[in-house]
Amino acid sequence: MKILILGAGVTGSSVAGALASEENDIVVVDFRTELLDALKERFDIATVAGNAAHPRVLEQAGARTADIIIAVTDSDETNMLACVIINALYSRPKTIARVRAVDYLNNPQLFGPNGIPVDIVISPEQIVMEAIRNLIEFPGVQHISDFADGLVRLFSVKVVADGSLTGKKIKSLKERLVGGKIRVVAIFRQGIPLTVNGEAVIETGDEVFFVAPREEVRRILKELNKLEAPIRRIIIAGGGHVGKRLALALEKDHQVKIIEKDPIRAKKISNDLDHTVVLLADCADEALLLDESIDSTDLFCAITENDGVNIVSASLAKSLGARKAICLLNHVSYSKLLPGTGIDVAVLPNQETLGSILKHVRRGDVAQVSSLCGGTAEAIEAIAHQSNDLNSVVGFRVDSINFPEGIVMGALIRNQQVISIHHETVFEEGDHVVMFAMDKKLVANIEKKFQPL
Repeated sequence: MKILILGAGVTGSSVAGALASEENDIVVVDFRTELLDALKERFDIATVAGNAAHPRVLEQAGARTADIIIAVTDSDETNMLACVIINALYSRPKTIARVRAVDYLNNPQLFGPNGIPVDIVISPEQIVMEAIRNLIEFPGVQHISDFADGLVRLFSVKVVADGSLTGKKIKSLKERLVGGKIRVVAIFRQGIPLTVNGEAVIETGDEVFFVAPREEVRRILKELNKLEAPIRRIIIAGGGHVGKRLALALEKDHQVKIIEKDPIRAKKISNDLDHTVVLLADCADEALLLDESIDSTDLFCAITENDGVNIVSASLAKSLGARKAICLLNHVSYSKLLPGTGIDVAVLPNQETLGSILKHVRRGDVAQVSSLCGGTAEAIEAIAHQSNDLNSVVGFRVDSINFPEGIVMGALIRNQQVISIHHETVFEEGDHVVMFAMDKKLVANIEKKFQPL
């Protein structure tokens, strides 16, 4: 597949990295040659230096023969204009555009049939906000994401010393996770996936991933002693686009404060928020945090645009008594600095955004993708279809599907109902199947089995 990526920033780089190892023909466009040079050193891709919205540059990059164009430059206007130009000049490759400004997103008719010709609009800030809100709804988890329009959820928990999971074999959990609808799909130990079978032993520090019907998540967390008290009092460090969106989503049902050091931004968001207290200050100011009763705060959420500030302020808040601390990290390598800081969860915006892009790039009939574990693993919801070749799963039992080790069945949704998965379960036309791929290199095996009609 020929994929043209407009923008070599953090998002463009992460997309290029995820797709370059999958036999795709990747071309990245950016005017910053130093970013392009760095990408070429890391990946087997082509690059073109120039303005991503200039017809000459798009032609040079091969837009005419591209299958998909992903516009993720730092400018909404550049992304949208590039899609307009591509639509006018070429035979309409699929276009994906990142749009951040709320003013555009609040007018969806802009992207309708008679509007700007963008096939898929993604908003990283909205995606990240929803990821954080899910963590607030279930404060005992490390990650949580929805599949099958919310019927099924994938979530992970961290195993603590002397916890209910410590030292247990997977098969011993089956008595507590009854019905075949709740499954352990992955165990990561120090970032390395383990083989998931009945004999696998869970150890302190492991991250264990479960797939379960939405209504069962709270019960499972309670069974595992991971159902923590609800979060009520929240301090958000950073009043940028994510911080403002998060406050808007939470302020009616929670006590929310935002710490923002830019006076212009602080004034603007204070006018847009009805029930949120906006503080003009430094989020790493110890005296301020003590004055704001950080020791009785349920959650400190550090989501500024500076990873260093996020790590320092979240660690400080936790040391001063905040019950939980969430930290936003744009650079996945910084997550190695978190052990010992007390920070409970790191949210990686590029990983969250990557899943929303990958579901439109995957070759099979894919409804949803969640990029996990720093982008090394994926959870995929694929749709089964009858086929004349031997690759289709329709009509075959689960135990006859020859997936390689590392692909684990998580959930089966048929006619909007979650049904149990057993060895003898036979796949039918239109089934939605949620699977976990321990390594994204295994995804090609799923794509072959779930080709669209």
